[in-house]
Amino acid sequence: MKSITMRNFLLTAGTVILSFVILGAAFMFLGRRYVVSDKQDSLSRTAGEVSHSLWAELHNMPGSDLADISYNPFIAAVSSITGYHVFLCDASGAVINSSDDLLSPFLGRRIAENYMATLRDTGALSAFGTLGGFYPVPYYVVAQAIHSPFGTGVAGYVFIASDSGSIMRAWGTFLGIVLVAALVVLAVALLLSYFTSKRQAKPLNEMAAAARHFERGDFSARVGDVRREDEIGELTRSFNAMAESLEKSEELRREFIANISHELKTPMTSISGFADGLLDGTIPEESRDKYLRTISSETKRLSRLVRSMLDLSVMQRQGASAMHMSEFDLSEVLRRTLVNFEAKATRKNLDVDVDLPEERMMVPGDADAITRVVYNLLDNAIKFSRENSTIGLSLWKQDGRAYVSVKDQGETIPESELPLIFDRFHKADRSRSQDRDGVGLGLNLVKTILSNHDGDISVTSRDGVTEFIFALNLTLGGVGRSPTKEK
Repeated sequence: MKSITMRNFLLTAGTVILSFVILGAAFMFLGRRYVVSDKQDSLSRTAGEVSHSLWAELHNMPGSDLADISYNPFIAAVSSITGYHVFLCDASGAVINSSDDLLSPFLGRRIAENYMATLRDTGALSAFGTLGGFYPVPYYVVAQAIHSPFGTGVAGYVFIASDSGSIMRAWGTFLGIVLVAALVVLAVALLLSYFTSKRQAKPLNEMAAAARHFERGDFSARVGDVRREDEIGELTRSFNAMAESLEKSEELRREFIANISHELKTPMTSISGFADGLLDGTIPEESRDKYLRTISSETKRLSRLVRSMLDLSVMQRQGASAMHMSEFDLSEVLRRTLVNFEAKATRKNLDVDVDLPEERMMVPGDADAITRVVYNLLDNAIKFSRENSTIGLSLWKQDGRAYVSVKDQGETIPESELPLIFDRFHKADRSRSQDRDGVGLGLNLVKTILSNHDGDISVTSRDGVTEFIFALNLTLGGVGRSPTKEK
């Protein structure tokens, strides 16, 4: 059970870590660019402010030039506040003021001509390097022109520089903070991943355990946590539905074996007992015909049972393909089938209430199979009717379907028996004492035939009146449709 959880966790954790690695690499690249860009923007802003301040200073000193204010403490103050190296050059590129001190080694040095050419052309400069050997190590350098307030051209240039080490230190500090935050987020993500994987794997583990129970023939195992509204919850509910179906199928299989054993045992015991009695002379000569008739009856009963089981198996296995489909008159089928029961109805002194339409009622299907449906229903109706009572047979059309009703007056079927009446080998209590010839497959066969015809059947039983109603689709164009019952 732990293996599923661990596999899910490792898979999720691997995905999370890989995502963090990719995001971290992208962040380091983009973040470094952001820090450098931000530093360059800061250098440019500082250069602009210094340039503007010196322009204002020159403006307040008419007739002076940049050399006259070369010892302006403003330069040193800017450097102290920002941490940048600030120096001024005259129009020719010679350093005339530096923020480090009055004895700065940079005083008097000249900026390389290629940089000065860029400054003269554009009025601004942004570079990374030693500035043509000006610095011993690479610096980020930004420069701007200081224009004369009196329209005499460029008074000089201000250079703002920051060594790359300071930028990297700032980047390292920023990266350290981000790294700590990322590790915390990663730890939280892994914890959430573990518990999420454990929660996701729990029903899967239960399904695996339930499957092992199924393998041993125990279909009672179920998976909990069915209230989840995600794919796992849907899978859990489907699995439990499958388990219930398997359990029901197993119960039906055991019941089927028990019922078929019972149905076979009774006639076989009778046949064996009577045959032995005839052979050993226990049964007297004058009773031989009686018991031979009993043996014949039981043999025919076994034959009916086997034949019904074979027919049912073929229909359930082949479905509608086992039917010989054509178009036939359902009303005519009801009339022909009813004629076969005239003698049985007369023996029980039963009246038959027939309500069939005069016009043809065409339906698609297997006429012989539907005849068998009607035969079984009428046979049951006569068999379970009280003597001197009435059975009913009626046919009508409604909403594009043909409806057939077979009704008898006898004992009421208990409410609890109605949902089971179409199951194989099920017999209501009233039939066990009366239906000696039945094998308990008739109604199951009826339902199977109707299902193969896209039809359905229902049963009601109240106050001694039991009614079976089945429906078949009408042939399109065969008869008209009516929103109400037509007789």
